[in-house]
Amino acid sequence: MVSICYPVTMTATREFPKFRFEDITRDDFPALVTLNDSCVPHVNSIGLIDLENFSDQARCFFKVCDQDANLAGFVIALRPGESYQSVNYRWFVDKYDSFLYIDRIMVHLSFRRKGIATLIYERLESIARDSLVPRLCCEVNLVPPNPESLRLHREIGFESVGTQATERGSKEVVLLVKPLNLTE
Repeated sequence: MVSICYPVTMTATREFPKFRFEDITRDDFPALVTLNDSCVPHVNSIGLIDLENFSDQARCFFKVCDQDANLAGFVIALRPGESYQSVNYRWFVDKYDSFLYIDRIMVHLSFRRKGIATLIYERLESIARDSLVPRLCCEVNLVPPNPESLRLHREIGFESVGTQATERGSKEVVLLVKPLNLTE
């Protein structure tokens, strides 16, 4: 398994006093699959083999837990140069030399609207800046629509850089980039 970007255990802050980042282990995979599948069609379904592949390729592969060790969410993010065959990841590989691609951020239903996704994005931005990576990249479904995710991404500074149809036209995504100021 890939080591996670940098130390994952997070010191509680005033804004997020009861959540922490933790390494993902193979023992977590069934819970991650269940959480992921609860969010289909906004994300593609993944299985245990997919998670095994992500654990080998991902630059960031960590979970967020509450003070009682309940899974609140998780993230999978990759850098360029991996063999991952997602058409969306490949789109960014073709356009940019350096980026952190967020394949998915999943937040458990009982933890939504508590700032978990924002907390994860703040950590990803910090990781990217520390690695001198100039942008975060991701996509959000337009068809089927995912307005809450699109609104969050716009609120935190992501900009549309294109759209593309996927899955033989049954899905359409907006491709998003958040440029990072590496001098901060």
